[in-house]
Amino acid sequence: MQGRNSQGQPGAVVLLSGGLDSMVSVGLAREQGFALQALTIDYNQRHRIEIESARRIAERLQCQRHVVLPLDLRQFGGSALTDDIAVPTGGVGTDIPITYVPARNIVFLSLTLAWAEALGVRDIFIGVNALDYSGYPDCRPEFIASFVEMARLGTKAGVEGEPFRIHTPLQHMSKADIAREAARLGLDPGMSWSCYAPTADGLACGLCDSCRLRQKGFAEAGLVDPTSYAVTI
Repeated sequence: MQGRNSQGQPGAVVLLSGGLDSMVSVGLAREQGFALQALTIDYNQRHRIEIESARRIAERLQCQRHVVLPLDLRQFGGSALTDDIAVPTGGVGTDIPITYVPARNIVFLSLTLAWAEALGVRDIFIGVNALDYSGYPDCRPEFIASFVEMARLGTKAGVEGEPFRIHTPLQHMSKADIAREAARLGLDPGMSWSCYAPTADGLACGLCDSCRLRQKGFAEAGLVDPTSYAVTI
């Protein structure tokens, strides 16, 4: 049957950054019985340490294949993650921050969609979240809904009546909820990496938006975050 492995499991492609959210998303896909193919984009990001986290997660969660795809977005720049721009450390604001990478999830989901179609798989998982996040426009439910429609219109599978399903199991969870889900699934949060600006000796900075949201989530959940921070808020 199309999109199933030899054991009859339905297949899914999971977008795996190596962060806490993507790890929990992959864990939930596995819990639902999907045979997993993991895609990590090496976009020459400042926090490249997350790629090693993605490798650990893919191995631990028994992804059938893990593709690390090179895509050098430093050629474009325009973000503190892909350019010589300081990562903000003053706290989570209300405006879209400079850590936003132009059209990142549009690009990444397009690549995930392409691989899914090539595999004959119609299920895609992404760990986007629209509660405790930095205000990125490509994490919102309306963006995901519009991408599903684009996939229906712009792929052979969609035109032939085999629509893609984009699963966003963390969409409406707080960071505390996500931390609790990691614990419930028996996942080691120490495998994941969230910091945008790691120190030279490999510590999480503790002050970027991502570090702040992670620390806040674990504190609110009453759980221990095993991350080593240069600064703890």
